[in-house]
Amino acid sequence: MSDTAVIRTHALTKVYHMGSTEVRALRGIDLEVRRGEFVAVMGASGSGKSTLMNILGCLDVPTAGTYDLDGERVNGLDRNARAHIRNRKIGFVFQGFNLLGRTTAVENVELPLLYDRSGQKLHTRRLALEALERVGLSDRAHHQPSELSGGQQQRVAIARALVTRPALLLADEPTGNLDTRTSVEVMALFQDLNEQGITIVLVTHERDLARYTRRVVELRDGHIIRDTPVPERAVAAEDLRTIALDDEEAS
Repeated sequence: MSDTAVIRTHALTKVYHMGSTEVRALRGIDLEVRRGEFVAVMGASGSGKSTLMNILGCLDVPTAGTYDLDGERVNGLDRNARAHIRNRKIGFVFQGFNLLGRTTAVENVELPLLYDRSGQKLHTRRLALEALERVGLSDRAHHQPSELSGGQQQRVAIARALVTRPALLLADEPTGNLDTRTSVEVMALFQDLNEQGITIVLVTHERDLARYTRRVVELRDGHIIRDTPVPERAVAAEDLRTIALDDEEAS
């Protein structure tokens, strides 16, 4: 893990105005995530975690405070500038996969590269195939989402998030539509990617998933109430072996 901060926020505040009502979603968030960390952001509904995720992902802007992403000051940028930095520096993984249905896996993964105007990523198909290989799906490159399992679709989505070689991978409830075994498979992939140096922030309400990360940041009422290392980190690959043995015994 590097000392370089990928995420650094100071006094981050977000206030929504709904008619005459003022809702303070974030109340002065100070957060630092260094390169190579694997952090779970947790909190009940209304805690502010979704608002924080949207700001970290450059999908929303804070009312006050500062946000630096990979050394660049983000707050104050206009919509186009935020979109540019988002495409360059952030890979998103969502609960719903968000794959194009009539498009092959490799074409789905290739899509973010087609929006790159820097000219630095010219070999888009090769980069997409390399990303699929990284998540263990090179043999499914020309399959459409309907021909893939839920876990395979999420792997395609993760490959799509990785293909631009972002500074940060943001995963928002990425196992919400998956069964227990497939969820652990996805967490094993995240652990493997993190071991390779990928910085990951995982938003989840499931403590079972947070056990696979290295650090837990918990929000309540717009405040960080806990920010601690995971004391006994679970290893997803080992849990998968246990699940497989249990399945064998049950059959």
